[in-house]
Order: sequence, then C-alpha cells, then structure tokens
Amino acid sequence: MKNLTKNAILGTLILIPLAVFVFLYGFGKNYYEIDIYHSRWVVEVDIDGEIFYDTLRDASQVEGKKIIDTLYHTIPNFQFANQAGQEFSSEELEGKIYVADFFFTRCGNPTLCPRMSAEMRRVQQSFLGNETLKLISFTVDPEYDSPEVLLAYAQEYEADLSQWYFLTGAKEKIYNLAYQGFKVSAMDESTSVTPEFLHATKFMLIDQKGRVRGYYEGTDREEIDRLIIEIKVLMSEGKGVGL
Repeated sequence: MKNLTKNAILGTLILIPLAVFVFLYGFGKNYYEIDIYHSRWVVEVDIDGEIFYDTLRDASQVEGKKIIDTLYHTIPNFQFANQAGQEFSSEELEGKIYVADFFFTRCGNPTLCPRMSAEMRRVQQSFLGNETLKLISFTVDPEYDSPEVLLAYAQEYEADLSQWYFLTGAKEKIYNLAYQGFKVSAMDESTSVTPEFLHATKFMLIDQKGRVRGYYEGTDREEIDRLIIEIKVLMSEGKGVGL
C-alpha cells in the first residue's frame, strides 16, 4: 500500500511539470497582429449582369459585393536635407521599419517637443545598432531649423546619426507630407511658427512596405512602451517568432 502511494506521488510529481510544459508549448506563445491603417477594398459589383469594380473604405458598403483585393495607403516618396546638410531620400528607408515624428527645435513647451525627443531617444536606446529600424524627425519650422541647428539638437538628445535622422526642407512639402502621407495634422503654410506653435505630437510606425502600422502619443511613456513592443512585432512578422 505504501509503495502504491509512493508511486502515485512520484507519478504526480512527474506529470505536473510535463503538463506545465505542454501547456506553455501549446498556449504560452503570444502572437498578435497590428493593424494596417488607411486601407480600402477593391470590390466586384454585379449590376443587372454587368460587372463593375469599385474601391470602398466603409465595411457597411461591402455587403453584396465580392472583395477582390485590398489596397493600402503607403507613404509617398520624399527628399529633404538631413542634419549634416546632405540629401536624404525615402529610398534609403526601403525595406526598413521606421518611426517618424514632427517637431521643431525652438518649441517653448517642455511637455511637447522636448518630451517627444526624449521618448524617441528611448526608442533608439531600445534598438541601438539595429539596422532594421530607423527614426525620422521632420521639423515643422524649416525656416529656423537649418541643418546646423538640427545637428546641435541631435547632439543634445544623443542621437545616433546612423539611425536617427533630422530632416528639413521646403515648408509646403513637409506640411503636405504630414497631411497626405502620414495623415496627421499640420498647420497651413502661411501660419507663423512661434514657440507656442501647435502640431501633431504623434509617432507613426511605418513598416517595410511603407504602410502605416500605428499611431502613438509621443509624450506618453506608456504609449511609447507599446510602440517598442509593436516594433518587435513587425520585426518578427513572417518569421514565426512569438513574444
């Protein structure tokens, strides 16, 4: 009887770790997908026997239509000067993941641009030396933020200039890129940029195909923690890597 009890206890002690292992192996890997923003459907419409094609954004309009394909908005090509006064083209970002923001160096509110740049530095530190990720900061005050001013600002925030780029150029082109490309607010070109100037404080996560995968409040530490996690998700996409 004692031997039976001992065997039962021993069997239980062996089975418990085995059960835990099976559980963790089968369920312990957390996979999740992050959204692709600004998509629309290509749909086939049959009207009295004639086939037409259309693009729709509203899911409620899809009923009764056959979805043929999905189109995704991508960031248009751009070309500006970096903090060294050298030409920087979006072609250099092809196949890369990058995080973008809009800022200006003479921002008078310490809770905005300085906070955003400090959080961007934290993103840099999380992926320092990782060639897959780039960081892009566009100035909304290009008339003041010359390459020399941007370089001094970059040094203040300990930017690794092989990974984090500060870009300046024609104001109209920068504002149009904000509106039409990244889909964030920017002021009208005629607006005077003062230290109290308001602009989008979002960080945008762009994937290897140039698609917007996330928006994050650049002044919120928890939001940037989420950004860091979702960068890792993008890096692991298609590799079968669990987090």
